[in-house]
Amino acid sequence: MDNKVLSKAHPVQGNIQDVNHLVWVLQGQTLKAVPRKNYIDPVTVTLISCNCMETLEKDRGNPVYLGLKEPELCLFCTEDKGEPTLQLKEQNIMDLYRQPEPVKPFLFYYEQSGSTSTFESVAFPGWFIASCSNGGCPLIITQELGQAYTTNFGLTVLQP
Repeated sequence: MDNKVLSKAHPVQGNIQDVNHLVWVLQGQTLKAVPRKNYIDPVTVTLISCNCMETLEKDRGNPVYLGLKEPELCLFCTEDKGEPTLQLKEQNIMDLYRQPEPVKPFLFYYEQSGSTSTFESVAFPGWFIASCSNGGCPLIITQELGQAYTTNFGLTVLQP
């Protein structure tokens, strides 16, 4: 998806799958990547660019807030036992967008390369959203790019 699509003050909605054809689904309060099947209903993700990018690093990708449409949850990074972790929180993505300062725990640098993209934590530089290669595992945040976890995702934009 072209970064220009994200430059509007309107969120973009879509589905995400990794290079192993695992789609993002919500099971309970856990976001997981599972094999794409006809009976699997992937979550609709919502992305919107940060409204105040001047305080963020340049050339790292487009800083975006990343949320789920139903239920209304947003992804964020926090520290747990000295390690960054990926979590979900009940949060309206547009409330984050309207903040006068970037809400860094909720921001990800969205970097597109060809047909895939990565989501790097703004709060924890060098840590990326990742899925396990066999599926069924919760999404995590990792520094180990291209090793045990997949960090490249494709976003299919849903037309309004």
